Amino acid sequence: MRTAHLYTAVFFSGMTTLAAELAASRLLENHFGTSNLIYASIIGLILIYLTAGYFVGGRWADRSPYPRTFFQILAWGAFTVGLIPLLSRPVLRLASDAFDQLQLGALIGSFVVVMVLFIIPITLLGMASPFAIRLAISDPASAGRISGRIYGISTLGSFLGTFLPGLVLIPLIGTYRTFLAISAVMLLIALYLLGRSSGWRLVLYYLWMPLVLAALAVLGVSGFDKPSSGLIYETESSYNYIQVLNDNGYHYLRLNEGQGIHSIYHPDNLYYSGPWEQVLAAPYFNPAPYNPGRLQSVAIIGLAAGTTARQISAAYGPIQIDGFEIDPKIVEVGRRYFDMNQPNLNVIVQDGRYGLAHSPRRYQVISIDAYRPPYIPWHMTTREFFSEVRDHLSEDGVLTINVGRAPSDRSLINDLSATLLTVFPSVHVMDVPGSFNSILYATVQPTDAGNLSANRLQLLQQGADELILMAVQTAIENLQPAPQGGIVYDDDRAPIEWITNNMIIRFFLNGEEKMLQ
Repeated sequence: MRTAHLYTAVFFSGMTTLAAELAASRLLENHFGTSNLIYASIIGLILIYLTAGYFVGGRWADRSPYPRTFFQILAWGAFTVGLIPLLSRPVLRLASDAFDQLQLGALIGSFVVVMVLFIIPITLLGMASPFAIRLAISDPASAGRISGRIYGISTLGSFLGTFLPGLVLIPLIGTYRTFLAISAVMLLIALYLLGRSSGWRLVLYYLWMPLVLAALAVLGVSGFDKPSSGLIYETESSYNYIQVLNDNGYHYLRLNEGQGIHSIYHPDNLYYSGPWEQVLAAPYFNPAPYNPGRLQSVAIIGLAAGTTARQISAAYGPIQIDGFEIDPKIVEVGRRYFDMNQPNLNVIVQDGRYGLAHSPRRYQVISIDAYRPPYIPWHMTTREFFSEVRDHLSEDGVLTINVGRAPSDRSLINDLSATLLTVFPSVHVMDVPGSFNSILYATVQPTDAGNLSANRLQLLQQGADELILMAVQTAIENLQPAPQGGIVYDDDRAPIEWITNNMIIRFFLNGEEKMLQ
């Protein structure tokens, strides 16, 4: 047979394998979150399945070294990739319920079941390279050259498969149809090559496969991906699975597994007893009197759907706000469902660290709230990053950062405080009531927590906006003792995932999830 057919087969099998792996990460992070434990599990298990494919494929090729066997294996591998979203959907719905109720056992069980679904397709696709090498080699003297060429072509296909899901297919057609699309492409290639090598009559036995995939594309993914009470909108972007929920006139933005609420909107209410409004209290860590009119410029890193920007605009007027948000689809959702249309808000669609580093402006407040639960992006937790923030703050500037914690574990707060203190002279911590969130305030000037109370008296006398008064009062009532110890993070070593993973594991082992139920 023509070696071009073999090269075509291994190119598309490599593409399909990596595309399925990347789509698997999105399929699972929608329900299990963006934990690096999830990514490590996906990558590790996919590699195990590929290893099995290499072993089995090599033995199978020796026993049946025929093109028809090879292309039939690829056809079945391609077809079973397309079945993954259909078979996994009921399991993932169970996982969503388990996540909402913090049922760790059901959550782990769901993850295991879904990953088991990848055994057959990835193992079959993993047979491609050893099988193709066996068919291509007719002269042992050329074995090395042919093997290298086949593995190289397969790797080029894998390179293409790395970019297709996240950059093109998932934002365009969604995760479920991405599986169907890559399955259909591989299947059509396999059937075409099967017909060319072994006769078209054999292909007739497999024509039901593309018909099933077409039916699944129309019928198998209808409805919401994750049914939730009050769900009014869902979409996928290159970065997130996005949901908007409506509850008694309040709109909530949920991302990925949905444990965190990233933005809230109500047309008549602006105070939500969360971390957003606590940014309003930031300037009043400066010495009193601090007049609200002094605040003229704010940057928000992690704008989401603009809750904080809307509150700042209501409390301080049309001051300059630069909002950095990496996901353009969230910006669209914010404008459509969260009234993120303030004329004084300048939306910058960029990574927050990169965008701030290239901003020509200096700000009086820089708010950092760029969570991808349960993690803060590591590059926004380091001494170097905080130095960049300091360079973009005015002399009365204040940095705020939203940090997660467990009821009995404040290690992440201690570490970030220690890191901030290498750049800023003063750091203050308040716990957001009724949540596992804390706000760290770092000031350019040396400051004392007593400044808050002194400024509050001035604000009361001036008849300041109620939003500001409530935020300052909440900060006063929930200030915590100065953190002790902690690890200093830098761009070379920022073990944010390690610290967060340990915090999560202890959280469940200690039974603290019951406190949320």
